[in-house]
Amino acid sequence: MKSFLGIELGSTRIKSVLIDEKGKLLASGAYDWENRFENGIWTYRLEDVRTGLRESIAMLFGDYSKNNSKSEEHMPEISGAGVSAMMHGYLAFDKNGRQLAEFRTWRNTITEEASAALTEAFDFNIPQRWSIAHLYRAVTEGEEHVKDISFITTLAGYVHCILTGEKVIGVGDASGMFPIDSLINDYNADMVRRFGELVSGSGVPRRLKDILPKVLCAGEPAGFLTEDGAKLLDPAGAFLRPGIPLCPPEGDAGTGMTATNSVAPRTGNVSAGTSVFAMIVLERELSRLYKEIDMVTTPTGKPVAMVHCNNCTSDLDAWIEVFGEAMKLSGSRPEKSRLYESLYQAALDGDADSGGLVSVNYLSGEHTTGFHEGRPLFIRTQDSSFTLANFVRSLLFSSMATLKIGVDILADGEGIKTGRMLGHGGLFKTAVVAQKLMAGALNTPVSVMESAGEGGAWGIALLAAYAVCRCSGESLEDFLSNRIFADARVMTIEPDPFDVSGFETYLERYKAALDVEHAAVRTLRNRSVDINA
Repeated sequence: MKSFLGIELGSTRIKSVLIDEKGKLLASGAYDWENRFENGIWTYRLEDVRTGLRESIAMLFGDYSKNNSKSEEHMPEISGAGVSAMMHGYLAFDKNGRQLAEFRTWRNTITEEASAALTEAFDFNIPQRWSIAHLYRAVTEGEEHVKDISFITTLAGYVHCILTGEKVIGVGDASGMFPIDSLINDYNADMVRRFGELVSGSGVPRRLKDILPKVLCAGEPAGFLTEDGAKLLDPAGAFLRPGIPLCPPEGDAGTGMTATNSVAPRTGNVSAGTSVFAMIVLERELSRLYKEIDMVTTPTGKPVAMVHCNNCTSDLDAWIEVFGEAMKLSGSRPEKSRLYESLYQAALDGDADSGGLVSVNYLSGEHTTGFHEGRPLFIRTQDSSFTLANFVRSLLFSSMATLKIGVDILADGEGIKTGRMLGHGGLFKTAVVAQKLMAGALNTPVSVMESAGEGGAWGIALLAAYAVCRCSGESLEDFLSNRIFADARVMTIEPDPFDVSGFETYLERYKAALDVEHAAVRTLRNRSVDINA
């Protein structure tokens, strides 16, 4: 039996999964980590990346051994592997592979001026979190490290490079670095030229095309696990051997599309975790530029309209953690999954509009609504119905509100809708509740597969399987539909008019509360900032 290893570096976990040729999960492992807010930058340290990879893989091997202890079945040969990670951000290295600046993640909103300048120069939306916006900011700010740049990449591209030695990237992940021309599945040549003109004489030592990773499509060879790469993942050499082929590294958008079989035109999916984004595969390019909408691609290069919001579950998770602490004080110690389930279920007993309560979940800035920073807020009036059910319902609705604002732009401006959205990510791990409320929020059927909780690690493992097992000429769409999802169990929930009307009322209150959010950002400083500065 062949098996395939998928690794995803997400916002809060580094997860690894092992699957068979049909996508069945054989084992999994995870390592919890968190971003840091250091010197005004949201970042992760690369030593934590290496530690997390080892720990996650060790847990996967342990999980497989535990699951097969009675059968004494040996670990099947690993025939392929792949790496996925959070898209966007900025990782810069010199010619010796030395990191030149802290890893600047997708969560940062420090590139507003650079983003606006590039959007105008390209006549193409360049979001603040894209790699090219971070590079342009570093150039225009005169950062010392710019003169030494030899290579920039994403987190997935970095991990792939230290495992294989290859400076390559999947086209979907590349589309979050720099605009892609879907006719050639490579960086847009005209925009590369325009960028060169913008930075001419500014100290960038090499042409942009020379410092970006090479673009590859799903199924193309992307290198092999080196001896050093194998030692990094499996220091004891118990399971992993050099020579395993790796598929092109992808971002969480591409693996999310793969994990939900949403890679064909007119399909769509919504990924909800620390951040939330909706993606719709297009039959044609958008008619005009929308600054709230990203244009990215599928892992095979098809154009995709993406609504990306920086904030989803972080504030919700923090509140549930507080509820857990309160229960411990009374002597109750519920399992984390049970705590989530019970509180989510309570939300279904709330008023349609959450009883007049409103929560703004902006832990960080939010470009969709124009925020450089965030301040999580909870607001109620004297006549609000302040109950537990309404409170949790308001937190869940808050995690979906900014996404709805972005999706409405596509629907109103381009007439784009899908027959249903495939949901995946941590928000959907608790059965039914978030799926039901998301269907009401988007006023669209939302489907969830049994594999929804596996997310991007499973998606990149499928791309690794596609690279090794596909027949000659077999498209990714056919491979997924015929081999992986043919017998998949899917649960679909239609929008409930109770939830639809309630969310519409909630959203109007949410939009009004953004004025309060602006005031909070303006007047409430973070503890780490000197209030006298």
